[in-house]
Amino acid sequence: MPSGIPSSGADARLLAEAVTRLRRALRASIRTEYPWETLPMAQVELLQVLAEHSPARVGDLAMRQRLATSTVSGLIGQMMTSGLVARAVDPADRRASAVTLTEAGQAQLDAWARAHEQRIDTAFAALDEADRTAVRDALPALFRLAEHLDDTTR
Repeated sequence: MPSGIPSSGADARLLAEAVTRLRRALRASIRTEYPWETLPMAQVELLQVLAEHSPARVGDLAMRQRLATSTVSGLIGQMMTSGLVARAVDPADRRASAVTLTEAGQAQLDAWARAHEQRIDTAFAALDEADRTAVRDALPALFRLAEHLDDTTR
């Protein structure tokens, strides 16, 4: 598509369908091959944010995830019970608390990422060379698309 021409609704629809199908297929295949992987996606996403931005206040996490503060607070409570995160007084503002990723949380996140990478690597290897090249070539544009979708970085 020539530069400066907006994509059609059909492009957006197909891309949304592809992303949805990839996520669903990956989630289903991981749970089949790795039955231990029971971490809810909302918790995985919070662990990922904490791996990049830790310590973080619950309100900041809620903003980044576009969730209600009460929802994130509930997730944090569940994750604290599991030992994945810890909550302590925010050193920058002693009236607030900050959440940090624990070693157990980092280990769980690392195991989750490795399992997903192995599953994707297996599926990727099953593609023919032309499809592998097309996927590789699309990666930079997909990262840029994600940046445009993530308005918290602006």
